[in-house]
Amino acid sequence: MHNQEEIIAKTSNWVRQELSNDTSGHDWFHIERVAKLAKVIAIKEDADLFICEMAALLHDMIDDKLVSDTSQALQDVKNWLSLCQLEKNQEDAIISIITSISYKGGHGNPITSLESKVVQDADRLDAIGAIGIARCMAYSGYKGRLIHDPTKHARENLTFEEYRNGQDTAIMHFYEKLLKLKDLMNTDYAKLLANRRHQFMESYLEEFYLEWEGKK
Repeated sequence: MHNQEEIIAKTSNWVRQELSNDTSGHDWFHIERVAKLAKVIAIKEDADLFICEMAALLHDMIDDKLVSDTSQALQDVKNWLSLCQLEKNQEDAIISIITSISYKGGHGNPITSLESKVVQDADRLDAIGAIGIARCMAYSGYKGRLIHDPTKHARENLTFEEYRNGQDTAIMHFYEKLLKLKDLMNTDYAKLLANRRHQFMESYLEEFYLEWEGKK
């Protein structure tokens, strides 16, 4: 495969098949939204559109929340890219992005390339706002976690293991991750989009607490 549109179409089909049964909020529709956002941001920031879209499509294929063997999952992605017959620098760029953009409780790898910043921003934008709230609740249900427990409070300075495996609630996750993402955006355009989504989450939490207390 040498035509970029064909490569993207076939990669989309592969990822769709792999994630079609996901119920954790990391399904194909999440991937599709992130890819769309990545394309928009890439154009605004003059980044490599093909690299951004490919990395956005593949970014959850090695996520430790979704796969039991991340080493094998990474090898599967590398094998796929080899089948696509990309240039070596393109393969390296895509692999670098998908192995570095995860939040991981604030313990993710540092990113440097513009394309990494674009894809990370696109992924983080889908974690906030109205969609982010829905995904947070879906993931909490998937993990068997409570919506809210007033006796539990957001934790600070979490290790990666505590962040991934701790007994948090959906509402705690707002404070431990979602409300922090606005200030972690890399690109100017993503920062603009994040402001609106952040405000929506703040409004949601205000309403949530009023209803929780039976005041509204």
